Amino acid sequence: MTFHPPHALVWAELPVSDLDKAIAYYTATTGGTWTRDDTGPNPIAVVQTLDNGVALHLYPGTPAGDGRGPTLHLACDGTLEDALERVERAGGDVISPVIDIPPGRFFYTKDPDGNSVGFFEQHK
Repeated sequence: MTFHPPHALVWAELPVSDLDKAIAYYTATTGGTWTRDDTGPNPIAVVQTLDNGVALHLYPGTPAGDGRGPTLHLACDGTLEDALERVERAGGDVISPVIDIPPGRFFYTKDPDGNSVGFFEQHK
């Protein structure tokens, strides 16, 4: 029998130095709603997809700080140019131009903790 999960990624966790500041940053940059959850052994913040699919959790931890960790690519509200401006206003570093690929466009950033994060816009 071959294993075929509905999603290859179950969820992702991104370590941040200050959870509340990270919630504000990712709310500003993605346009999504990030919800703090203190019910588990550690506080987290989560953004959920419409289909309750793969989610990203922010958690208090030790970020790589140098952009060398894995790169997470996030969907964003509006155009990619809008997201690029929001990243800069919110204190992130844009580290690439917009890159076109067959399914869409994206650019690379570092968040205020130095985590490597891409923002993606699907072709319509």
